[in-house]
Amino acid sequence: MFASYFFDDMFSTLSHLFEHPEMLQLGWNSADYGFYTSGYSTLCIFGGLIVCGMLLDKWGVRITGSIFVGMMAGGAALVAWAITSGMAPKASLTVAYVGCMLFGLGSEIAGVAVTRSIAKWFKGRNIALAMGLQLAIARLGTLFAFVMSPRLVAAKASGEMYTLAETARPAFLGLFLMMVGIILWALFVALDARFDKQRGLKDSVETAENEKFRFSDVLGLLKNKQFIFIALLCVFFYSSIIAFKKFATAILIPRFDVPVDAAKWMVSVLPFSTVVFAPLFGMLVDKAGKGTRWMIIGAILAFIAHLLLAFAPKGVPFYGYLSMIFLGFGYSLVPAAMWPSVPKIVPDKVLGTAYSLVYWVQNLGLMSFKMFAGNILSSEAGSEAAGAVKVEVMFICVCIASLTLAYALKVSSRRHPELKLDAPSSE
Repeated sequence: MFASYFFDDMFSTLSHLFEHPEMLQLGWNSADYGFYTSGYSTLCIFGGLIVCGMLLDKWGVRITGSIFVGMMAGGAALVAWAITSGMAPKASLTVAYVGCMLFGLGSEIAGVAVTRSIAKWFKGRNIALAMGLQLAIARLGTLFAFVMSPRLVAAKASGEMYTLAETARPAFLGLFLMMVGIILWALFVALDARFDKQRGLKDSVETAENEKFRFSDVLGLLKNKQFIFIALLCVFFYSSIIAFKKFATAILIPRFDVPVDAAKWMVSVLPFSTVVFAPLFGMLVDKAGKGTRWMIIGAILAFIAHLLLAFAPKGVPFYGYLSMIFLGFGYSLVPAAMWPSVPKIVPDKVLGTAYSLVYWVQNLGLMSFKMFAGNILSSEAGSEAAGAVKVEVMFICVCIASLTLAYALKVSSRRHPELKLDAPSSE
C-alpha cells in the first residue's frame, strides 16, 4: 500500500507544471492531468469494485488480492511507458488513462483485501489501532511522493523544457517500490494462510448454508441506513482531501505566494500528521469508543482547513501550514473511526463486498471532483489565484456535505445503540 500511495500521488507536488504545458515535452495541461487522475476511479465505478468485492468474498483474500496486486503493477507499468513513449500528447494521455484505470482498480481491491484481512485478524481487539497503523504506513508513501517527486523533477528556469525522461522519473521509482511490494504481498499470503490454518478458518466464505454469500446480500447492504451514511461520508470526506492533494501545489502556490519547494513542505504536513496521529486516534477509538463524535470533529477540521485555504489573507504562508495541520488531523480522525465501524453493522460473509461498495461510491466522487478541479484550474489559466479560490469553494461545499452526514450517523447511532457504533472495539 506504501507503493500504491506513492504512485497515486507522484505528481501531486508537481501539479503546477501542468498549468504551463508549453514547458512539458509531454504536452499535458491541467485539464489533461485531471482527466488522467480521474482514470484511477473509472473501472472502479463501472462495476469493477462491486464485482471484485464479491469475488473477494467468494474466492478469498489471497487469490483475489494476488490477481489485483498484479493488475496494479501492470497498470503502473503502462502509465510509465505512456509517459516516455514519445507519442503525441493526446495519444500518450489515452494510454496513460488506461494504465491508470488498471492501476486504480488493482489498488482499490488490494486495499479492500488488506482492510478485510485486518478486520479478520483484529476483530474484537485493537482493530482501529491496526487499521490506523496500516493507514500510517500507506500514507508514508504519499509523504515520500510529496518530498521526492520535486527532487526527481528539478525546477527549471522559464522557457526551459521538461523532457519525457525527467517527467517519468517519479513513475519509475514508483514501479521499483511496487516490485518490492509484490515480494511483501507474497510474504503476507504465506502468513495469512498460516493464520487460517492455525485457527481452522477458510479464506473464502464456504461455510454453513445459512452463512454462504448470496447476491441478495448486496441488496441488504443498500437497505442498511447506517451503511449508506458511512458510504456517503466516505465519498465527500475523502473527496475533500484526496482530490485536493492532486492539485495541492496549484492551489497553495498562488494563494500563499510561496515557491515550489516551500509548497512541497507545506503539503507534506498533511500526510506527515496522519502518519503520526492515525495510529494514536485508532487507539483512542479502540479504548474510548465515541466513533461518530470523532467523525464529526474530523469533518469540522477539514471544513475549517478549506475555509482557510479559500479566504485566509493572500500571501501569508502561516495560514497554508495551519490549514494543512487541520486537514491532517481531520484525515486522521475520520478514517480511524469510520473504517472499524463497518464490521459492526454488516455480517462477516459480506464484509469484502461492503468495503468494496464503500470504495465504489468513494471513487465515484473522487473521479468527479478531480475532473471538476482540473477543469476549473484550466479555465482560469493566467489567473491562478482566482482558479485556486474557485476550486476551494467547491471543496468547502463538499465539506459541508460530509459534516452533515457525520452528524446524521451520530443521530442514527443514538437511536440504535444495539449496533455499538460508539462502543470501544473490545466490546
